[in-house]
Amino acid sequence: MRKRFLRALALRLVPVIGALLIRIIYVTSKKRFHMPQVIPQEPVIFAFWHGNLLLQPYLYYQFRKFPKAKVLISDHFDGQIIASIMTFFRLGTIHGSTTRGGAKVLIQGLKSLNEGYDIGITPDGPKGPRHTVGDGVVIMAQKRHAKVIVYSCVPSAFWQLTSWDRFVIPKPFCVLDFYASEPIDLEGMEMEEAKECLKKELMLHALR
Repeated sequence: MRKRFLRALALRLVPVIGALLIRIIYVTSKKRFHMPQVIPQEPVIFAFWHGNLLLQPYLYYQFRKFPKAKVLISDHFDGQIIASIMTFFRLGTIHGSTTRGGAKVLIQGLKSLNEGYDIGITPDGPKGPRHTVGDGVVIMAQKRHAKVIVYSCVPSAFWQLTSWDRFVIPKPFCVLDFYASEPIDLEGMEMEEAKECLKKELMLHALR
């Protein structure tokens, strides 16, 4: 009973505090955006490492004047908190894992792409291994003929947690370099080739 109460309290308080801290970090920092030359008008899949997701909504705003996106989030407790934080940034969520019970999540993702939503996905989520690309992002891209754009945020100063994903929290008053790749077309690639292509792009600006 006590654990349930504490979780319910955390779900109310942590997203509010988290969203505020994210805004403080962003507002107090210097930003540099490294954008692709081509920005597709059709729905796109945005991919970024799980440990680097904190400030990605702000990079998405550089692509879309009117945000219309859903982010794949795990059903775990930490995923519920992240999903609540996303609502403060006008982003929807799809709950689940592309590895456990993945068919349901992939169907929702494919349906959302059909409905005109961009999809945000962490290819190594929700539980790793870190910096590995799962099949889900490739399946969605190829089935809906959607391009993939790889995101990274590289802060000049940051804290890094000891969690499996080595989650990165930029420090206030730092320099934030946001990187977005050119749209990547995975059409005609075999699964392993496509995953290796995405991993190569994701690792270009990855924090170790």
